[in-house]
Amino acid sequence: MKVTDIHTHVILRRGFLDSKGETAATAAELVQIQDRCGIDRMVALPLASPEALHFQQSNEEAFEACDQFPGRFIKFCSVDPRIEYNSPETDFTPILEYYKRCGARGLGELVANLWWDDPRVQQLLSACERVGFPVIFHVGVREFRTYGLISEPGLGGLERALKKFPKLQLVGHSQAFWSEVGPVNEDERGGYPPGKVLPGGAVPRLLREYPNLWGDLSAGSGFNAVSRDPEWGCRFLEEFQDRLCFGLDICRPSGKTPLVDFMRDAGATGKISRAAHDKIMGGNAARLLKLDY
Repeated sequence: MKVTDIHTHVILRRGFLDSKGETAATAAELVQIQDRCGIDRMVALPLASPEALHFQQSNEEAFEACDQFPGRFIKFCSVDPRIEYNSPETDFTPILEYYKRCGARGLGELVANLWWDDPRVQQLLSACERVGFPVIFHVGVREFRTYGLISEPGLGGLERALKKFPKLQLVGHSQAFWSEVGPVNEDERGGYPPGKVLPGGAVPRLLREYPNLWGDLSAGSGFNAVSRDPEWGCRFLEEFQDRLCFGLDICRPSGKTPLVDFMRDAGATGKISRAAHDKIMGGNAARLLKLDY
């Protein structure tokens, strides 16, 4: 079984640096992280929308970066729902089919700061369902000064999409998604709630009710969801072992990797079953993306 990171970002060469003097990691830097953490391959998510970071990236640039290290990266494409004249009637199918021929296995990270029910978003999701692309999405809690598809508390926008596009595999990510593993107040929503996870969270309910929802455990948000209450977190990993995917979301070369140790310990000490560990660490991604194991 190959260990697969479902969520990373790669740049071809250094560009404008952010206020901390950093930018996203190059392919060579990510391969070093893979080797250090025992990861065989990473899903590379281009950053095409303007909201997310301090630069925008073409799919072609991300693909070229991936090609520097054959076998170490899995290509996704990123299509912003506002391209093609910002129209609610745009048919994205030909664009997605083109990138599928180029080797893309899905679409993501979808970070446009629009409401889930926006007709432009709906058009893009519909096209992904037709083409057979899973979508890795980032949820936001508001419009402006942030990024991600906006949803009200309880993730109602996501739930409507899960109902409307039952054949579309939607892979959830971000603070606004993972903060809702338990009941959450408005101050905590979109952050990193601490402490015990109480019953009644939107994420477990949606995973139980919609077989087309998956969980991307990357970044501080995914790690916090399973580690803030470790006993609950291991039960959660066990229950949803068929639809959770390991990931790190390395946005900068200095990115932290605490989920690696958490998963390694959970598997080695029997806190989760070996079957659950192996599915989450790579088997589920292989099945979702139709990869060799």
